[in-house]
Amino acid sequence: MLLEGKRVSFLYKEQLKKEVDALLLNGKRRPHLAAILVGHDGASETYVNSKVKNCAEIGFTSTLLQLEENITEKDLLEKIKKFNDNEQIDGILVQLPLPKHINEQKVIEAIDPEKDVDGFHPLNAGKLVQGIPSFISATPYGIMLLLEYYQIETKGKNTVVIGRSNIVGRPMSILLSSNRPFGNSTVTLCHSQTKNLEEICLGADIIVAALGKPGFIHADMVKEGSVIIDVGITRVPDSTKKSGYRLQGDVDFENVFQKCSAITPVPGGVGLMTITGLLKNTMQAYLSKHS
Repeated sequence: MLLEGKRVSFLYKEQLKKEVDALLLNGKRRPHLAAILVGHDGASETYVNSKVKNCAEIGFTSTLLQLEENITEKDLLEKIKKFNDNEQIDGILVQLPLPKHINEQKVIEAIDPEKDVDGFHPLNAGKLVQGIPSFISATPYGIMLLLEYYQIETKGKNTVVIGRSNIVGRPMSILLSSNRPFGNSTVTLCHSQTKNLEEICLGADIIVAALGKPGFIHADMVKEGSVIIDVGITRVPDSTKKSGYRLQGDVDFENVFQKCSAITPVPGGVGLMTITGLLKNTMQAYLSKHS
């Protein structure tokens, strides 16, 4: 079975659009997402433009602030403060990665936690660990929505998360092991120093691959009937494509597909659900101020 992010994200966006229409009928303003993009990285520009496009589709207001790569850290922090102080802005995201001369952690911590719709601020990350309602990192949130839609059983399952980033792997392991719907898994969090990775994966009912290495998970690492969530998305050179590249996940899709019971495609899987998580967080931020 294909876990189609395209289909699920469309349904959630339709729901959000109806919520926006209801707000407008009641004389309320539209939810407002502000994005900051530093530099001209092609992949980052694609991601941010997609977020802006999705805002327009569901009726959110969006602001995109594009800054040159040589902007100072001080100036960037001042731009964030202006967004924090603007009561018409509900959600703020700063597209990562940032140029090397800027401290990413400082930038993340500069965002008002109540507008941190990417869910990266330490306050929101800490609430997640303690099971307190908070903004969940957009990609893990999107994956949880996908699992819920397809009713993938996670309770008591052996789940392997590969990758320990604060953006995906670590929060994903917390969500899947938490006492919550579509949680209660027994989670093994693997990373670059993990030994016997193939053996660990073969014992998994669910694998979440978030390591950024195209085709890393091959059929010999996957047991029959497992569920595969492929978070990876890498541009791989391909002369047959007009763009000169194709998008590939962390999983050898063609061969793994034959063995698993369910898998996310790349593209059309987790990436679209990440944007869904971001949009739902923005609506949550808006409603928390207007409840």
